[in-house]
Amino acid sequence: MNEQTILGLDVGERRIGVAISDVEARIAAPLTTIPAHPPERAIAQIARLVAERGVRRVVVGLPLTMRGEHGPQAAAIQRFVDALAAVLNCPVEMFDERLTSVAAEQMLRNLGVKPAKIKEQIDQVAASIILQDYLDARRNPF
Repeated sequence: MNEQTILGLDVGERRIGVAISDVEARIAAPLTTIPAHPPERAIAQIARLVAERGVRRVVVGLPLTMRGEHGPQAAAIQRFVDALAAVLNCPVEMFDERLTSVAAEQMLRNLGVKPAKIKEQIDQVAASIILQDYLDARRNPF
């Protein structure tokens, strides 16, 4: 069995949602939310999580347009990923994140989370959706 803990990130302008997989890379769970600014501090916090949790790979949500194209947000995420990859000793890859924030908000509402608390949790829940989609795609590539 290939044990591999994977970290998932939903990088936003203000916050970065963080999720983590189990060691078998089957199930994603929300972990935390960290401030996105300053980016150097955010990257240092992510690097610390990678080291502390024995992460072997980082997956960052790529905000494609609804047509599947790269827009200005995708370019900003690419710059963040490049900076992150420069300090980590594990692969960093991007994965389509279209509509994950919408899905995360709907999930939290369905669970009865109060609107005031949704903002606190939405980023890490979105990160867990991105990561779970990635894990599922790896297991079932077709």
